[in-house]
Amino acid sequence: MSKEPTSSAAGASAVASTNFIRNIIEADLAAGKHAARRWSGAPGPGAQQLAGALDPARIRTRFPPEPNGYLHFGHAKSICLNFGLAQDYGGRCHLRFDDTNPEKEEQEYVDSIVDSVRWLGYSWEGSIGQGQAGSESNLYFASNYFDWMIEFAEYLISSGHAYVDSQSADEMRASRGTLTEAGADSPFRERGVEENMDLFKRMQKGEFADGAHILRARIDMASANINLRDPAIYRIRHASHHNTGDRWCVYPMYTYAHPIEDALENITHSICTLEFADQRPFYDWLLERLAEGGLLQRPLPQQIEFSRLNLSYIVLSKRKLIQLVEEEHVAGWDDPRLPTLVGARRRGYPAAGFRLFAERGGVSKSDSLIEYSLLEDSMREVLNESAERRVAVLDPLRLIIDNYPAGASEDCFAPNHPLKPETGKRAMPFGRELWIEREDFMAQPSKGYHRLYPGNMARLRYAYVVRCTGFDCDEDGAVSAVHCEYLPDSKSGTAGADSYKVKGNLHWISLADACPAEVRLYDRLFAVPSPGARREGDPEGTERDFRDDLNPDSMRVIQAWLEPALKNARPEESFQFERHGYFVADRVDSQAGAPVFNRTVTLRDSWSVKGGSRK
Repeated sequence: MSKEPTSSAAGASAVASTNFIRNIIEADLAAGKHAARRWSGAPGPGAQQLAGALDPARIRTRFPPEPNGYLHFGHAKSICLNFGLAQDYGGRCHLRFDDTNPEKEEQEYVDSIVDSVRWLGYSWEGSIGQGQAGSESNLYFASNYFDWMIEFAEYLISSGHAYVDSQSADEMRASRGTLTEAGADSPFRERGVEENMDLFKRMQKGEFADGAHILRARIDMASANINLRDPAIYRIRHASHHNTGDRWCVYPMYTYAHPIEDALENITHSICTLEFADQRPFYDWLLERLAEGGLLQRPLPQQIEFSRLNLSYIVLSKRKLIQLVEEEHVAGWDDPRLPTLVGARRRGYPAAGFRLFAERGGVSKSDSLIEYSLLEDSMREVLNESAERRVAVLDPLRLIIDNYPAGASEDCFAPNHPLKPETGKRAMPFGRELWIEREDFMAQPSKGYHRLYPGNMARLRYAYVVRCTGFDCDEDGAVSAVHCEYLPDSKSGTAGADSYKVKGNLHWISLADACPAEVRLYDRLFAVPSPGARREGDPEGTERDFRDDLNPDSMRVIQAWLEPALKNARPEESFQFERHGYFVADRVDSQAGAPVFNRTVTLRDSWSVKGGSRK
């Protein structure tokens, strides 16, 4: 087993488990692999702060989202992994926006991503180290490196490693070949260096229309890896960019830009998901060519792949998420049912729950489907520790205590958190009329039912024992009120309480003091573990629409009654509603004195292992 890293001045934490990425990092640190590395002076805001200050003993990872949408649960795994590794080994993790596609990127997404990473508990800022004063801010944009990327592209042209291709997109696609057949050389592949350079400079000046030319790396059209068959590295795009405005009309391809960004930022371990494994040969090829030309320093970044998050009962495809939003199957990107981080935050999923889930889920190179219940269990564990307890009645039935004085009231006391006595107790007003849950009364009790029914006794939690004496019905025959008598010497916390042994224990709220509130009961967005997957019995080749698997009961809005202590709940404040689950005051719709609550998760898993149906 590899040696566990220890805490450092940078605030590293003890590592709970090891994995193949940690083994690689520890071997690199032990060998001093990056000791000779120095900051290369990359341009752009923030980058210069690192000049000459890089700690050679530190690892550097990065989280590189494209700002073209909102982050989802899969991104949370990557954030926790990259920032967590840097934190555990006293290194740094960079937040870098891979903004190379101006047509799809917006400042709105930049702001949302920054907010989500901070919410998860991570920072890209910290002290420089090595006894030096000051701090470094590792927030970067690929667009800050466009000048260098142009310079590097021109070097590739001058060294014979790149050429301008004037084929159409369809012609390039047809000549690319297949997995079993080699591709065909472009008729423009043997253009001379001077002509290629002239065309590329004219592309930069905006002389050509989109798609008229494209810059390609010259590698090997017969390679078994299609990604090495002269991949495109620059295309013409007459589009305004969120960060650089209208300065550029050529933009780098992601597969070209990404390794350069890693190298300029002195990233030591470039950790990405398995779908990029086939791109690693080009990643290495490009950095080697630039290092050979003296444009980059060694050692070069190392790309390492791990399996992405595959979670049951959700979809993480950006296309499908957009479809759900645009077709209004959900109420926007922050809908609490959507597996986006803004949705999870609004639902009340704690950031610590994602960090715990990421640690428990581990890191491997094997794809597997993780049960959604494991994510929910992580949330429950964190909330059980952090959330104070309160009482809410979600399906109210009136309880009248006939022998309690009309107009009288007294306080009963309930613990704020049974696991944390230091949080104290709160007063719950008690009176003659209460709200109880409708399921706590049965006119004709079934076998084993221990709550209220005519003649039976039960305890009102934190208050008195009551005996049911009867009930009222409305004109439709439905029970509209339950009548009881209370036993005055049975109050919880008094000596007489121990004299009564009853099995039923009921939650309640004083009708006179209850706070009305909208409560949204959220559940899983899909009713089956693999939305859109072929089902048993379907004919071979059957394609199903993932939207057909939407859960019609994924949200139910009710009018509930809350104990008065909940009236002033602050947005994003979480509580355990005793017996019902964990709930959060909605961060958007809650108003002062009028909270709206979202159910975060039930107290226990209520989904069966098979079939995706409720137990």
